[in-house]
Amino acid sequence: MYALIKILDCYWGYITLLVLIYAVFNALMGKIKSKDFESKDLRIALFGLIFSHFQLLIGLMLYLLSPWFDQWSMQNDVNLMSNSQIRFYLVEHPSLNIIAIVLITVGWSLHQKQSDPGKKFIRIAIFYGLGLLLTTTRIYWENFH
Repeated sequence: MYALIKILDCYWGYITLLVLIYAVFNALMGKIKSKDFESKDLRIALFGLIFSHFQLLIGLMLYLLSPWFDQWSMQNDVNLMSNSQIRFYLVEHPSLNIIAIVLITVGWSLHQKQSDPGKKFIRIAIFYGLGLLLTTTRIYWENFH
C-alpha cells in the first residue's frame, strides 16, 4: 500500500506542479494583456485548486503510512529536530506544503470576491505563485522521480 501511494504521490506531484505553473502563467498573461476573466481562466484556476488539494490528501496518506512517521515515537524532540533528514520528512515538508495549499485556497477565495478581471488575475498569480514557490522549495528532489 505504501509503495503504491508513494508512486501516486510522485506522479500526481508532477501533474500538480504543471497545472499550478500553467495557472500562474495564465493569470500573469491575463493581467499583463488586460484580458477579461473568462470561464477558461476560471477552470484553469479551479484545476490548480483541485489538483493541489488531491496532492495534499495523497501526501497526508503517504505521511501517515510512511516509515518516517514511526520516528515520532522513537525519537525525543531534541533528536528529532537535530536530524535534518527526519526533520525534513516529519516537519518541514508537510508543514510548508499545508501552508502552500492554504495560500492557494486563499487565492481562490479572494479571486471570487473580485469583480475586476485584473484583480482576479493578480490574486491567482500571487497566491498560487506563493503556493507553488513553497511547494517547490520543500520537494526532496533526490526522491522526486
